[in-house]
Amino acid sequence: MNANQYRWCELFLVFFLLPVIAYAFRHQLANWLFPALIILTAVCTYLLLTDPHFKRFRLTSLGTFSTVRRRLFSTFFIGALFSAMFYGLVNQESWFDMPLNSTNDWLVLLIAYPILSVVPQELVFRSYFFHRYKRILPRKTIRVVLSAAVFALAHCVYDNWVAIALSFAGGLLFAYTYAHSRSLAVCVLEHSLWGLWVFTLGLGQYLDSGVTF
Repeated sequence: MNANQYRWCELFLVFFLLPVIAYAFRHQLANWLFPALIILTAVCTYLLLTDPHFKRFRLTSLGTFSTVRRRLFSTFFIGALFSAMFYGLVNQESWFDMPLNSTNDWLVLLIAYPILSVVPQELVFRSYFFHRYKRILPRKTIRVVLSAAVFALAHCVYDNWVAIALSFAGGLLFAYTYAHSRSLAVCVLEHSLWGLWVFTLGLGQYLDSGVTF
């Protein structure tokens, strides 16, 4: 097996087969899925840091943040405005339910979510995915779409189409940002904004298994 074949096998096993297995046994593995994410993050981090071709500064620097800053914030504010209006019309009962009725949990989420959920996910699905499979997926557009697809597949453990749809849309946005900024920090910022907004708005009910956010 040559290097490219190994990469294809690894991609299939880690990003396709494992999520399918996790979905099939989601009830039995419910308490182990988050630790599995942390272990996967640790392995991916080790492989990145020991790869001489990986530019470590992409994990901490803002990269070309100036080229995506305007689009990132304008997209968020416009999206937040329209999603608040739409969700308020279709599901007023849970509209801003968490900050209004579970304020302490919401405040904890504001701090814990970016650290415990966003950083691991962005490291695995953006930094690791883009670098590890660049050789077998040389076209940046393909990496963006496939990164979003496997990111959505990883959220199938929630067993509802809303979580998968939101994850795919968010995955496209975060992967596009990473492809143009080449910065994990920028992706963590964008993912945190959207993820916290989803929970604040009331859509957290579709992401309530406690596995990932």
